[in-house]
Amino acid sequence: MFILPADSKDFRFPPVELASPEGLLAIGGDLRSERLLEAYRHGIFPWYNKGQPILWWSPDPRAVLLPPKLKISRSLRKILRRGEYIVRLDTQFLSVMHACAQPRAQNLEGGTWITPEMIEAYFHLHEQGYAHSVETWFDGTLVGGLYGVALGGVFFGESMFSHRSNASKVAFVHLVRQLEEWGYTHIDCQLPSVHLSSLGAEEIRRQDFLRILDEALALPDRLGAWQFDSKLALIK
Repeated sequence: MFILPADSKDFRFPPVELASPEGLLAIGGDLRSERLLEAYRHGIFPWYNKGQPILWWSPDPRAVLLPPKLKISRSLRKILRRGEYIVRLDTQFLSVMHACAQPRAQNLEGGTWITPEMIEAYFHLHEQGYAHSVETWFDGTLVGGLYGVALGGVFFGESMFSHRSNASKVAFVHLVRQLEEWGYTHIDCQLPSVHLSSLGAEEIRRQDFLRILDEALALPDRLGAWQFDSKLALIK
């Protein structure tokens, strides 16, 4: 197990090939923006429960969604066509993170791992233009959404929430369509789940993920607050 010193200006990580079979690579360090961005650029992300030290992961295999392979079920397509939801980008980043941090019945997508220090760290990334939120609204109320980090041509999804049926899926579909229009190559879903698989996510080997990650990082960063393209036909 590799131990990262806190408050060090050396933000390098050990090679991901040295991770445990479960994908655990290192422990410790901090959540400064420089360290987080260095982690993402090398296929590493933090994931730990409240009360634990920071744990850094690079699982093998990796869950990834390629925008052209997005799956929209017949029932979801009907919901999208009804237009009952409004979807926005980067208008309520902290609200989305706090909603994602709420405990869930089966704790499938996080909950307690989104600690106050995690919220503060990702809000700093948001202020710097790297972290973004997608928000689903119904009758003026935020009912679903997701957040993640964008570097080059890849979006690293972190967590999503839904307070109304399919609200998080609606946010995800709109995001994927917009990312495809902007030329993003893939969405990193980190760990496989039934929810993400239903939307088209697939598992690939870590070495393949690192290869496409390197290619995506050669593209320019799209920094700053995001907005949907008004001319984009999001739902086809």
